[in-house]
Amino acid sequence: QVQLVESGGGLVQAGDSLRLSCTASGRTFSNYNMGWFRQAPGKEREFLAGISWSGGFREYSDSVKGRFTTSRDNAKNTVYLQMNSLKPEDTAAYYCAATSRLFGRSKNDYDYWGQGTQVTVSS
Repeated sequence: QVQLVESGGGLVQAGDSLRLSCTASGRTFSNYNMGWFRQAPGKEREFLAGISWSGGFREYSDSVKGRFTTSRDNAKNTVYLQMNSLKPEDTAAYYCAATSRLFGRSKNDYDYWGQGTQVTVSS
């Protein structure tokens, strides 16, 4: 089992930046590929970014490419999502997820999830 806890969400204005953190406990963090998703009310959970276990491979959705960056520090058991130039449409609950398989863009590719952290962007 892997336990994931997100933090860093909050209320910001359009154009601001936020950095989300996701800290893992349980099994060896560096064994897992990680993903970031978000879900707005009434919408499907959306893939944002993925990062391989070593950090050497990263992938982004078109909706956040160029604005969001994911990174990880295996020594701290933490993965990050740096979000710049935030827009009101980025308002959602943000989740990190872990998988021991090759990460993908579907929520079904991931085995473990955090509880989520809310990001609200005002215009």
